[in-house]
Amino acid sequence: MPFVAIVTALALGQFFMLGFRVARARTRYGIRAPATSGNEVFERHFRVQMNTLEQLVIFLPALWIFASFISPLWAAALGVVWLLGRAIYAISYVRDPKSRALGFALTALPTLSMILGILIWGVRAILLGAAW
Repeated sequence: MPFVAIVTALALGQFFMLGFRVARARTRYGIRAPATSGNEVFERHFRVQMNTLEQLVIFLPALWIFASFISPLWAAALGVVWLLGRAIYAISYVRDPKSRALGFALTALPTLSMILGILIWGVRAILLGAAW
């Protein structure tokens, strides 16, 4: 599970960095807290951070459940794809929100794969009587 822990720490670090980018954009474009609008580039940074938060809520539990019951190595590998997807998403969304599709796909597909894997594992465990 150390690889899963590393991926988790990297995901949290990435989120922290996105928050730092929002703070920097807030200063650069003169957006005083608590405002979340007023400059399009700032708003893009802010949306990237909020979209990432929304994805973390789904990704982290899926990562750990998948790692615990199916495969820590596969969970970590899917987590690396998720991290790369979030980085691509952040860069492309700030540049042009219309170009975020690749980053979104590289974020959504690993998470959906883990959720599907968890569901398949859970149903099989119940059917085989191994759930308890």
